[in-house]
Amino acid sequence: MTRVQKLPISVTLIAHNEEERLPRCLESIQDWVQEIIIVINNCTDKTREIGERFGALIYEHEWQGHRDQKNIALQYASQDWVLALDADEEVSPSLKSEIFEFINQDCNSFAGARFPRKVWFMGKWILHGDWYPDYNLRLFKNGSGKWRGSREHDKMVVEGPIKKLKSDLHHYSNPSLNHQIEKINYFSDIFLQRQLDNKKKWSAASTLFRAFWRFFRCYFIRLGFLDGYAGFYIASLAGFSTLVRYTRLYEYNLKHSSKIE
Repeated sequence: MTRVQKLPISVTLIAHNEEERLPRCLESIQDWVQEIIIVINNCTDKTREIGERFGALIYEHEWQGHRDQKNIALQYASQDWVLALDADEEVSPSLKSEIFEFINQDCNSFAGARFPRKVWFMGKWILHGDWYPDYNLRLFKNGSGKWRGSREHDKMVVEGPIKKLKSDLHHYSNPSLNHQIEKINYFSDIFLQRQLDNKKKWSAASTLFRAFWRFFRCYFIRLGFLDGYAGFYIASLAGFSTLVRYTRLYEYNLKHSSKIE
């Protein structure tokens, strides 16, 4: 049996009660990376046991928000390169091959690599609209990158040139429609707090335009209609979730003032 070369990569993840989705993620990387780091918080299922079964190093930290929790995980990485994943993601075989090629041939010329992320939804891969290609910067030299952005929309920022890879990272983000709807509430809470922190004022015209634009861009400009009914649902959800996020400030004002400015 040919032994697979292990790349000098630390995979970093954060997880809370991910016993159902974590095995698929770890199976896609366990044989070819040197180190797996998982930062968990308040797990009541078998997340820890599953991580240990795959040889991961497990660290417990109280929840600090997505951005800061991911930066905590980075601090434990010991290899030359870091591959940052989420528990609901999977490295496809073709992406694995491209990462091998990148590390063995191009790593001295770049500080990182980005690649498209493809979502499995309603029994199919989504190939258009706002959800694809959704390029993500996830592979980078250890010490050159940090998670930045807002609390609800973190992003990896790396100092140095970045290569774009062609193969997909698989994303299984929505096991059910109910789960997806629950995320709207979660992220709208965070968005409202950010608007309050920045002293934003509510505008009916802006709220309606943003909601309409998100649907129009997703469904028509980015060709979401080519994904069939799933594409229509995704575009509608994009418009609705935008409407909810921006209307939260209106609701807040109603509760705290007799007049909407």
